[in-house]
Amino acid sequence: MRVIADIMIVPIGVGVSVSKYIAECQKVFDRAGLNPQMHGYGTNIEGEWEEIFGAIKKAHEVLHKMGVPRISSDLRFGTRTDKMQTIQDKINSVKEKLHGKDIV
Repeated sequence: MRVIADIMIVPIGVGVSVSKYIAECQKVFDRAGLNPQMHGYGTNIEGEWEEIFGAIKKAHEVLHKMGVPRISSDLRFGTRTDKMQTIQDKINSVKEKLHGKDIV
């Protein structure tokens, strides 16, 4: 099943700067072929159900191996059966409406 997800991974117990840990998570998602797109408070990823959840597990494992004692993650995800849709398709749909196309 195809999934589009928004994941926020928060390493806890490593100080105020977490960018090196987030960079490692991005590498995990990229290697998994999930088309990661970072934003200010997380990352959008897309792929098959097992790939998404396997990569999230791997990201947690990588951070724990880096010495992160605790991790909190927030996950939002959606699935569709009526059509194939990518993250970019969703963005483009909103941009078209902002520019006056498809307004009802």
